[in-house]
Amino acid sequence: MFVARDARGELVNVLEDKLEKQAYTCPACGGQLHLRQGPSVRTHFAHKSLKDCDFFFENESPEHLANKESLYHWLKKETKVQLEYPLSELKQIADVFVNGNLALESSVVVPCLKKVLKERSEGYRSQGYQVLWLLGQKLWLKERLTRLQAGFLYFSQNMGFYVWELDKGKQVLRLKYLIYQDLRGKLHYQIKEFSYGQGSLLEILRLPYKKQKISHFTVSEDKDICRYIRQQLYYQNLFWMKEQAEAYQKGENILTYGLKEWYPQI
Repeated sequence: MFVARDARGELVNVLEDKLEKQAYTCPACGGQLHLRQGPSVRTHFAHKSLKDCDFFFENESPEHLANKESLYHWLKKETKVQLEYPLSELKQIADVFVNGNLALESSVVVPCLKKVLKERSEGYRSQGYQVLWLLGQKLWLKERLTRLQAGFLYFSQNMGFYVWELDKGKQVLRLKYLIYQDLRGKLHYQIKEFSYGQGSLLEILRLPYKKQKISHFTVSEDKDICRYIRQQLYYQNLFWMKEQAEAYQKGENILTYGLKEWYPQI
């Protein structure tokens, strides 16, 4: 946490204010906080005990803190932004709250994240807020899409399915777009990167919905896909067993399909 209430009840922000040694409390739950600082520690607050706080479910990682700080400083140059803004009606705290209606959440792997993602997203939308999830390193897309990662996908007509990733090491916001999964389950996508602090972050986040030339890229046809599918059916792969069952209902058999039937192999 970067924001707390001091002994006088005033809000303090470790990124902006000079702090003194005193008692600090959580602005959301009122619980006691530790002020952690030192030569090898990013200055921040942490709950003495999280068991009675409905707003936080675990103390934050260094990556999460660093990404929140970067987003806050980037946005502060162009618009009204609030750090760790408590929404009491939702029992949620937005990592970064922009212009009173947009929550930016820097997402890292935590217990029950799939449930947390669903509940927090639905909570924001129920109150008329927009929410964008920006993925930390352990959630970055690689060669396969997990069910958890699928929950972070967005869609636009111009860029298809896309996700946002935060790269603390390279200091870039990364957009992966035109995401699609081939018949072997491998992911394909295009990438754009934006250096932290460069340009308008709000304009960058609007990029998938801006009027632009339709994006595209080419991938080589998999000439061996029919053999691969036969092999998956032999090993009773659940995905392909379901595909075969659906084909049977139409009076077909995917074992008889050739390359033409599988085009464009998505």
